[in-house]
Amino acid sequence: MMPHTSLRTVALLPALAVLLLSCTAPRVPERETEAELIAALTAQADAWDRAIVRKDHAAIAANMAPDFRQIRSNGDVADRETFLRDITSAELTIDPYTVEDFDVRLYGDTALLSGHTRMTGRYAGEPFRSHYRYIDIYVRRDGCWKVCSVQTTTIPEPQAE
Repeated sequence: MMPHTSLRTVALLPALAVLLLSCTAPRVPERETEAELIAALTAQADAWDRAIVRKDHAAIAANMAPDFRQIRSNGDVADRETFLRDITSAELTIDPYTVEDFDVRLYGDTALLSGHTRMTGRYAGEPFRSHYRYIDIYVRRDGCWKVCSVQTTTIPEPQAE
């Protein structure tokens, strides 16, 4: 025979299971059209680019997932803190830039944003030029889109003949 407290615990298990499932189930976001999502993600990516140029640490960080990773053109991997430290370094100045061939592809709560850019600026007082293609991976968690991964690939400049 089961003790009285065990019967009470067994009787509460279905209610506990329903409660746990309701707490962990993802919220159903408001229905947006694909065009609205693409427009919103495009605006978010543009705002992030502007925050990077002006070194707005808080705005840059607010767009990033806690588990953010960057795969750099040389294959090195930077975590969120390293990316933030490097991109807001006093030694780095990035000139305003534009993204070409910008594209957004949606896969449920994941979005792939890609394009290429020619970036110029100064690092440690020395001018630099960089032409690269990138992909930013955004995920929607709790109704908010955050960039969780960035990968860049350097595009070599054509050699003069």
